[in-house]
Amino acid sequence: MTSRRVVAVLALAALVLTSGCIGFLTGEETLTFESEPATTDATVAENAGYETNGTETFAVNRTLSFGGQERKIAASNHITTYEKTLDLGFFGEAKLGSFSVISTPAVEVAGQPRNPIGDYSNDDLIRLVDNRYQGLSDVQQVSSRNVQMLGQTTNVTKYSATARFGGQEVDVYVHVTKVQHNEDFVVAIGLYPQQLDGEEENVLELIRSVEHPSEA
Repeated sequence: MTSRRVVAVLALAALVLTSGCIGFLTGEETLTFESEPATTDATVAENAGYETNGTETFAVNRTLSFGGQERKIAASNHITTYEKTLDLGFFGEAKLGSFSVISTPAVEVAGQPRNPIGDYSNDDLIRLVDNRYQGLSDVQQVSSRNVQMLGQTTNVTKYSATARFGGQEVDVYVHVTKVQHNEDFVVAIGLYPQQLDGEEENVLELIRSVEHPSEA
């Protein structure tokens, strides 16, 4: 056994013992992590015309290798979504504006982060939007700027893209950013039609007003 492996095994043992999960070290139990929910300030959201759909929990299960052995990890994540009814004329009134806050545990095991989101750039994170909007096309970076979120300076990237709403294609802007706060990564994503470019400041204010942890 190499010195690096000794250190890794000892660190893992310390983590497991302090968490009271000895079965994980022997492969008998799954090590579980859960993020704290994140939201944006309710008054800020209301003033910007956004209504929340509530907070959902979704689980991710992975099998990882530690010290030459496979171990199971279960991570519970939270996503809080807000929507805004906008009028584009040919659409009439529809929920075309969206803002989501995702919290996911950093999952540090043996002193090493195991959540890939920690390494994701904003370009990687925009792919998360695909799950909700059934795919984006023609994604291009427009600009970036620094704002404050959860007491940290974070880079917010603005993208142009084409999304589908109600069977029709709509040109949209997407804003994406991420910070690590306490033991979680917190991701904020805002989307709205390009025709309503003035919506950008509302999205940036929602980002500035993100709260974590939140009682949701």
